[in-house]
Amino acid sequence: MGEAKYVEIAQEIESKIDIGHYAEGDKLPAHRALADELNTTPMTIAKAYGLLSEKGRIESFVGRGSFVKAKSQLKQAIQSQLDDREWNFSILQPCYAEHVETLHAHLQHSFAKLTKPALYGYIEDSGLISHKAAGMQWMHLQGVTVRSPEQVLLTNGAQHALSILIELYSKPGDYIAVDEWTYPGLLSIVSLLGRKVAGVAMDDQGMIPEALVDIYHRHKPAMVILLPSHQNPTTITLSQQRREQLAEIVQRYPLWLVEDDIYSFLNTHPTQAMTNLVPEKSFCIHSLSKAISPGLRCGYIKAPQSQIDRLSAFIRATIWLPSPLMFEVASNLIESNQAVEMAEAQRQIACRRQRVARKQFADQVFHAQDSSYHLWLQLPDGWQADSFTLTAKERGLLVSSGNYFYTGSDETSSIRLSLMAITDDAALETGLTALSSLLNAKIDKN
Repeated sequence: MGEAKYVEIAQEIESKIDIGHYAEGDKLPAHRALADELNTTPMTIAKAYGLLSEKGRIESFVGRGSFVKAKSQLKQAIQSQLDDREWNFSILQPCYAEHVETLHAHLQHSFAKLTKPALYGYIEDSGLISHKAAGMQWMHLQGVTVRSPEQVLLTNGAQHALSILIELYSKPGDYIAVDEWTYPGLLSIVSLLGRKVAGVAMDDQGMIPEALVDIYHRHKPAMVILLPSHQNPTTITLSQQRREQLAEIVQRYPLWLVEDDIYSFLNTHPTQAMTNLVPEKSFCIHSLSKAISPGLRCGYIKAPQSQIDRLSAFIRATIWLPSPLMFEVASNLIESNQAVEMAEAQRQIACRRQRVARKQFADQVFHAQDSSYHLWLQLPDGWQADSFTLTAKERGLLVSSGNYFYTGSDETSSIRLSLMAITDDAALETGLTALSSLLNAKIDKN
């Protein structure tokens, strides 16, 4: 049972991962069970798993076991480093060109007034009630009914909120129902926590209700996670009718709804949050990252009354509380109405840039709304998403391959283009022109 034995076992497991016998997120057999099956010792299996962990093929958690690790697509899909020599169409964030000075001045003003002693110490209930009240105010503006500030839980941004809810309201091996096209950050969380993705078919109105019912009967998911406004990557906003249909399914079956609605401030017409339709079976997530700045890391969860204590205890046990200093700044922005003004400024920039993009891609097939941060572009015949992404990168054009967003296994021919990371309008137009030329060059070549 020497070194060669555990290396041989590791290679055999890796081969099974490569051929799909063990899928991403699958839990591997326990040490003793696999040792008995292979007529070896648990220590040899532990060494094999350790080798696979070092190679990045699996990840192990004390008390939970070992799981097949997903290949990280988040870093490739979202390239946050901004380089003046490149056009970054890969990351969804606010455009700072027109409000960074205002934001900087507000931050200076806010930090100069941080005199409350409570901001510098530990706080019970995972945050100040005044910060929760500001979150409640922000949510009300986005169409969310919140009965009291106690229903609002504070997190380090929306991504943190998602990870909390998935970890607390599902268990390893559970399926999580998501749109068949969804953003890599969500897929990464599901995989890292040892859960499995169940992609639900979509049409041009979003998640198909009948498909969600089918997924429930096949996989019994613990929850369904939806992005109802300006969905990433498809840009779809669910109609009121579709929201009601999906909420009815959540009400009918034993599963939670997680409504990740961080783009609702971009809606041109008021919308009713889905959580209003199933308040005791849903959580609604909001943040200021897309409306103002990712650097604030201020997220809000509206929780059912019955789940407040459980969620609060989990947050307290893991991080105790998010930074009160940053939430004080965020609360000042919300209460002074500057948050609304900044969000509206971003929506106007998005509208302006969508008009530019529509002109550039008049001959292409794409999906977008007038005020979306991004568009979802169908590549012409002859292009696949990954090959286009690589070719574009060689020309300094950073785009996100549709393969990063797809829960299926087929090759895709779509890309997501963010219109907001490039701060200068003229530079944006130059980059869009270069992308359009690349698309047309492939058409001419064929």
